[in-house]
Amino acid sequence: MNASATIDGLRPARAGLQVSFEFFPPKTPEMEESLWRAIRRLEPLAPRFVSVTYGAGGSTRERTHATVAGIRARTSLEPAAHLTCVAASRGEVDEIARRYWDAGIRHVVALRGDPPEGERTFTPHPDGYASAAELVAGLRRIADFEISVAAYPEIHPEATSSRADLDNLRRKVDAGACRAITQYFFDPQCFLRFRDRARAAGVGVPLVAGILPVTNFRQVVRFSAACGASVPAWLADLFEGLDDDPETRKLVAATVAAEQCRELEREGVEDFHFYTLNRADLTYAICHILGLRAPAQVQA
Repeated sequence: MNASATIDGLRPARAGLQVSFEFFPPKTPEMEESLWRAIRRLEPLAPRFVSVTYGAGGSTRERTHATVAGIRARTSLEPAAHLTCVAASRGEVDEIARRYWDAGIRHVVALRGDPPEGERTFTPHPDGYASAAELVAGLRRIADFEISVAAYPEIHPEATSSRADLDNLRRKVDAGACRAITQYFFDPQCFLRFRDRARAAGVGVPLVAGILPVTNFRQVVRFSAACGASVPAWLADLFEGLDDDPETRKLVAATVAAEQCRELEREGVEDFHFYTLNRADLTYAICHILGLRAPAQVQA
C-alpha cells in the first residue's frame, strides 16, 4: 500500500490559502460570552478578516457596531462591518459608514439587504440606496474603504436569470467592490461553474467561497429554502438519524466541509469564508485539516 497516496487528501494546505470568518451580533449576555469564546478560539488562525452581520431592516445596527468596535479594540483581527440599504436614507447610511471609518474600521461588506421581517420583497427607502451597487458607489465617495459584496453560485432567488444575476455582480464590481463572497453551497461544482461564468462575464475580482459547516441539518434546510441554496439528497442521507446525536453530527459536518474545501482547493480555489454561526469548534477543525495552524505557544 502506498501510504503517501492514502493520506494525500490530508496534506498541508498551499501557502496561498486564505480564510475569513463571519459572526453575528449577540442578543443576550450569554450569547455575547459564546461569541467571544469563538472569536478567541479562531483568532490565532490569523484570518484575513472577520465580518459581523447586520439584521434585516437595520434591526441589529447598534449591536453590529458595538461588536465590530469590540473586535477592533480587543483583538488583533481585522473586522469588516456589514452594511445594507434597508429602511434607511442615504444620509443615514452614509453617517453609519463615517462612524465606522472614524472608529478605525476600513472594511465594509456592502449588501442590498433582506426585506424587513413580515415583508416579502425589498422596497428601497424613498431617499435611500436602491441596490448594493449604489451603496458601493456611495461608500467609495465617503472614504477609501475595502469593500466586499455578495455573489450567488446558484443565482439570487429574486434574479430573473443567471445572466441578470451576473450583470448585477458586475455592476457592484464596476462601482468599486474589491471581492465577492458567495452564498454558501454544498456541491463544489456549483462554485466552479459559477466561477467560470463570472470570469466569462468580465468579473475579475477575487471570488471567495462561502462555507457553512452544518451544525443543525433541519435549520440548514430552512435557511436554504429562503436563500435559494440547494441541499443535495446525499447531504440529507449523511445526516439522517443524527438529530439526537450531536457528537456524530459534528464529525460528519467537519468531514463534509473539509472535503468540500479540499475539492475546491484542488481546482485552484484559495479563499474561503466560513459562516461560523458564532461557534468555533467545527470551523477550527476544518481549518486544521486544511493545514492552518495557530502559532506554537512560547514557554516562559
